[in-house]
Amino acid sequence: MREVRIRDSLSGELRTLPQDEEIGIYACGPTVYSRIHIGNARPFVVFMLLARFLKSEGYHAKLIINVTDINDKIYDAAKDAGEPSEKFAKRMTAAYFEDTDRLGLGRPDSEPLASETIRGIVDLIAELVESGHAYESGGDVYFRVRSFHHYGKLSNRRFEDMDQGEEAGSASLKEDPLDFALWKAHKEGEDSSWSSPWGPGRPGWHIECSAMAEAELGPSFAIHGGGSDLVFPHHENEIAQSEAAGRPFAQIWMHNGMIETDAEKMSKSEGNIFQLSEAIAKYGNEVVIDYLVSGHYRQPLAFDTGAMIQACARVERIRNFFREHQEPDDSKAEDPWVCARREDFRAALADDFNTAKAMAEVFDLVGERNRRYLAGARQAVRAMLSVLGLGSLAKAEAEVDLHAEELLAERQEARAKKDFARADEIRDCLAEMGWEVRESIDGAKLVPKG
Repeated sequence: MREVRIRDSLSGELRTLPQDEEIGIYACGPTVYSRIHIGNARPFVVFMLLARFLKSEGYHAKLIINVTDINDKIYDAAKDAGEPSEKFAKRMTAAYFEDTDRLGLGRPDSEPLASETIRGIVDLIAELVESGHAYESGGDVYFRVRSFHHYGKLSNRRFEDMDQGEEAGSASLKEDPLDFALWKAHKEGEDSSWSSPWGPGRPGWHIECSAMAEAELGPSFAIHGGGSDLVFPHHENEIAQSEAAGRPFAQIWMHNGMIETDAEKMSKSEGNIFQLSEAIAKYGNEVVIDYLVSGHYRQPLAFDTGAMIQACARVERIRNFFREHQEPDDSKAEDPWVCARREDFRAALADDFNTAKAMAEVFDLVGERNRRYLAGARQAVRAMLSVLGLGSLAKAEAEVDLHAEELLAERQEARAKKDFARADEIRDCLAEMGWEVRESIDGAKLVPKG
C-alpha cells in the first residue's frame, strides 16, 4: 500500500494517512437554494476522485458529502419561486443529484440531509448548553465563542476581523457579537419548523455539519474537506462546536481553491454555462472533469471560454490516441518507460493529490506512444484515466466498416504506384463516408471526422 500525504490546512503540514484504519472523508456539499454551478462541482469532483484513488491503492476509504436542505437562503429562494420551502428544497436536491450524476463519477458512500438529522443536531446542541458552551436566548441558542479557547486556530483570524455572516443571529439576543446561532426560533412567514427543548425552529448551518459528520463517521475521522471559502466561519465553527462537546473531530482539513470567473460577462457572452448542467450540456462531462483536474486542487482555477476550449482540446487529443491506436491489448511485458509513467502518475496523486501533475504523466505517455511503439501504453493510459474519472475516453475507439478499410487499402496501393489522383479521389470518398485518413508511425489509419 502506497503512502499518501495530504496538506493539512490547520497545521500547514503534509500529513500521512493511516494505512490500518478507515479513512473517513467528510466533504461539505451544497446548500440547495438553486441548481449548482461549476464552482460547487469542484469539491464534489476532488473528493470523489480522492476516494476513488485511495480505494485503488487499497485504502478503506468512506466518503460522505452532505446536502444542506435547511437554510435561510432556501426560505428566500422558495418565496421567490412561489413554492413551499420543503417542496422547493426537495426539487433542488433532486436537481443536484441529477446534475452530479451526469458527471459519471458515481455517488459518495453516503449523502445525508440536514432535514433527516434533526434529532442528532438537537442532542448536540443540548450537550453544548449543558456544558456552558451555549445558551438559550429568546428561543434561539447561541454558541459562546470565547468559551472555546482555541477559536480561530483554523482561519488564524483576530476576533475583530471575524464576521459570522448569515449565522450571526439577532444582536439583541446575544451575549457577545462573536457568538453564532446553533438554533433559530421559528419566525413569522416561515412555513416549516422542527421541535426542540427551546421551542419550534430550525438548526443553524454550522451545527448541521458537525452532527452529520459524527452520525456518519463517528466522533473522530481522517479528513474534513470543502472549498476554501468555508474556512471561516463554517469550518472554524464546526471545530469549536465539536471539540467543545468533547469530540476529537477531523484529523486533517483539506480545502480546494475557488473557481474564479466573471459570472456577468460569462452570462452575457455564452449563456449561463457557469451552471454545471449547462457546462455539461455544452462541453460534455469529460471536458468538465478534465478542466476541474487541470490545476492542483488547492489553487484557484480560472473559468472562462478559453479554459474550456483548452480542456476540449486535451480531451480530443486523448480520444484521438485511442482512435489511432486500436491494436488489441498487448500481451507483451509492459515497456519500462510506460511502467515509469504509470508509477509517476500514482506518485503525483499520493503527494497531496496533485491531479495536474498526474495528467501531465498521461499526456507524456500519449505523446511518446504517438512517436514510437511502447508495449502496454494503451492499457496504461486507460488505467490512469479511470482513476481520474475519464475512463470513458478510452471507449472512443470506433468500429471501422469493412468497405472503408478496403478503400483505405486501395488508397495506399494507389499512393505506392504514385497514382495520386486516385488516392485523392479515395480520400474524398472516405471523407464523405465520415472518415479522415491520418498518417502515423504505424501507417495510415481511419479516424472518425469531428
